[in-house]
Amino acid sequence: MKILTINAGSSSIKYQLITMPDEKVLCNGLVERIGEAEGRIKHTVTGRETQIDGVPIADHKVGLSRVAALLMDGPDRVIDAPGEIAAVGHRVVHGGERFQQSTRITPAVKAAIRELSPFAPLHNPANLAGIEVAEEIFPQAEQVAAFDTAFHQTMPEYAFRYAVPTDLYTEHGVRVYGFHGTSHAYVAKAAAAWLGKAPEACNLITAHLGNGASITAIRNGRSVDTSMGFTPLDGLIMGTRCGTLDPALIFFLSERLDMPLDEIDSLLNKRSGLVGLCGDNDLRDIEARATAGDGAAELALTMYAYRIRKYIGAYAAALGRVDALVFTAGVGENSSEVRRRVCTDLGLLGISLDEVANEVMVRGQTGPIHAQESRVAVYVIGTNEELEIAQQTAAVVGECG
Repeated sequence: MKILTINAGSSSIKYQLITMPDEKVLCNGLVERIGEAEGRIKHTVTGRETQIDGVPIADHKVGLSRVAALLMDGPDRVIDAPGEIAAVGHRVVHGGERFQQSTRITPAVKAAIRELSPFAPLHNPANLAGIEVAEEIFPQAEQVAAFDTAFHQTMPEYAFRYAVPTDLYTEHGVRVYGFHGTSHAYVAKAAAAWLGKAPEACNLITAHLGNGASITAIRNGRSVDTSMGFTPLDGLIMGTRCGTLDPALIFFLSERLDMPLDEIDSLLNKRSGLVGLCGDNDLRDIEARATAGDGAAELALTMYAYRIRKYIGAYAAALGRVDALVFTAGVGENSSEVRRRVCTDLGLLGISLDEVANEVMVRGQTGPIHAQESRVAVYVIGTNEELEIAQQTAAVVGECG
């Protein structure tokens, strides 16, 4: 079974073609700058990358049509006809409370995704555009939606509710939703395999650390708490997002500094976090600056790690028992310095790092970085959201078939 996974952003399409159940990646790529005069396509087959620059890509339909042509044409073609693709798995950011697992896309599902767009205005409309274009180009394929929020729908009510009037929840859906669900789900299963246990037997803390970042408490294989909230703004300090702060700050910015709401939104989502603290949102640059003695960079790095460490402590208390701490995503997989700072002084929780193992662990590698005496395993696990989407899509197609 060939499954095409699509992650459609507002101006991009990320894709992979994967055969199931052997999980072989036939090709992957990225369409960028959709809607601009000069787009870009990167297409990789068995390690050979083709880059096409300067092509006009008016909309998602044009972008996905070009992807289809790359799949079927030339010496590196991986299929002979669209009908070879059995299913298309779509990443959809927000599924609200309606979707607790991946689901076959129907008119009703598309309507629900559209209705949920106010909760994710930058993502759901683009995800929906990708779905509708894929339906045209691959009409014979099953279309499946994999929701970022679905993994977190197992949170208990005491964890996902806010202490605000109940009607805000019951009538308007104000609650914690959580995001990065496909990533947390994937690395949780991988960590269970390293532990030699069934996922249902594992208590884990998984840290997805990239430009966007979240941390999740997983009890018996199910999400029971997560740092992102009603939106992806809450929780950890991120590249450009502030993370958790006193909500009264918004009143101060509005009333005392006369900032309009759209400017406050931009400030907290795009000009805060690491870039707000030190002018950089790339951890590699921040680490280099901190090493060179830059005070602002050192403070940003310290605050970044400190916030993660606080969440680990909170989630250890919530879980009662922690089998493993998992680092994943761009920063989590590559920054030995961030991992070292996060794990410093966590001996109370039974977490002890092997400094040598931590230093040599780089992108593409997966494995333990805990010391022999550590009571809690610590793993670096490369996330693979596309494979997780493909696995979930295959499961839905199997159920439909």
